[in-house]
This record gives sequence, C-alpha cells and structure tokens, in this order.
Amino acid sequence: MKHTINVVGMGPGAEEMMSFQAIKALEDSDVIIGYSVYLELLGDRFSDKEFLSTPMRKEAERCRMCFEEALKGKKVSMVCSGDAGVYGMASLMYEIGKEYEECEITIVPGITAANSGAAYLGAPLNHDYCVISLSDLLTPWDKIEKRLKAAAEGDFCIAIYNPSSHKRADYLKKACEILLEQIEETRICGYVANIGREGTVCITCTLKELKEKQVDMFTTVFIGNSNTELINGKLVAKRGYHL
Repeated sequence: MKHTINVVGMGPGAEEMMSFQAIKALEDSDVIIGYSVYLELLGDRFSDKEFLSTPMRKEAERCRMCFEEALKGKKVSMVCSGDAGVYGMASLMYEIGKEYEECEITIVPGITAANSGAAYLGAPLNHDYCVISLSDLLTPWDKIEKRLKAAAEGDFCIAIYNPSSHKRADYLKKACEILLEQIEETRICGYVANIGREGTVCITCTLKELKEKQVDMFTTVFIGNSNTELINGKLVAKRGYHL
C-alpha cells in the first residue's frame, strides 16, 4: 500500500474560505508542512499537529521533507496558499515524487488569488482571461513580456500575480507600460491586497493610474478587457448578453 501525501490548497488563509476537503485532509494529518507564513495562517485550529517548514526558496527541500515524513508512516499534508496547482507546489511534488515510488500524491484544490480577488472587485474575470506572474525568479522577463503583449492583443481580462517586491519594485510599472502600447490608458483595472486576511484593501483605477501604484507581493492585480465596465464601483467583464 502506498503512502498518501495531500497537497492542500488553503485558499487565502481564512478557515471560512477553505473547502471541507481541505479541512478534513488537515484534520486527518499527523504532520503539516509548508512555508512558515502559510502555517501561521492556519491559526489554532490545527495546533495539535506537527508543523514543519523551510525558508522561502527552499521549496525542493520542503517537498522532500514531505516524502521522508510519509515514509516514516505519518499522514502528511503540504499546504500552499490559494490553489496548489496555480503557482503552487503541486508540479514540484510530482517532479520529486518520481524518486519516491512508495508514495502517492493527492491534490486538494483551493481558491486561488485570481478568483478570491475577483470576488472582492466584482466580476473582472467573467469572460476569457489569463493569469500572468511578474516574478522572474523562474521565468525570464522577456518571456513574461511576450505573454503580456499576447494577452493585450487577444483582449483578455488579465490577473497579475507577484506584481512587485523589494527587488522588483518597478515591475508593475514596466508591465503597465507594455500593456499601454496596445491598450487605452482609461482601461478599467483594480487590485486587491491581503485577500481574505486582516487589512484587505480593494482598489479600482485606470490603467494609467495603475502604472503609478505601489503594491507588494501579497497583491493581485486585475486588468479589464475592452468590454469591462465599472458598475456601482465594481469591476465587471461583461459576457455580451443582449439586454
């Protein structure tokens, strides 16, 4: 019988925004492994579990820790913010899992930031949309730039992850400048910081205004398509129904 490891998407972090499947997986676990910030978001609900962590940029080490703990006979869950399969640990777990044939991986879905952030703003992703990360730690900037240009040309609604950090303070501005080559400066946009956590901030603005905004890595940015409208303060990507 194989050892099962759950890779759990915990959504924004608040328990009410986690699925029953995610909560059950964590309740059934002996050990919960994850980035320290995500473990802290779990609060006291799972304080009876063994928590293990590694620093940021030690993701491969964290994954191997899951398999090693599972081989000891423990029930293991790896937690990720949002959904584990959207800029999460799911793919790396499968890659490293090739070394551990005795283990089996189960993915438990969660609400990713694009969807939870969209709910705060209204309905900004209600038509065809794409998700683009501005982090160039694993993806070269020239490829990110191509994706931004393609999204603008295709008139997609766009959700932008990792828009800025201390080392990438001007990346959102750079992205907006690329989009402004094809998109009018009055295009309706918005962003949500600290989604579903204490201090949630929700802002709507134009693309021109967005270019000058200072945000952090805990912010998700939304760019409207050509049919997006601001309705009673909410960002709405219209489907095209004839009213």
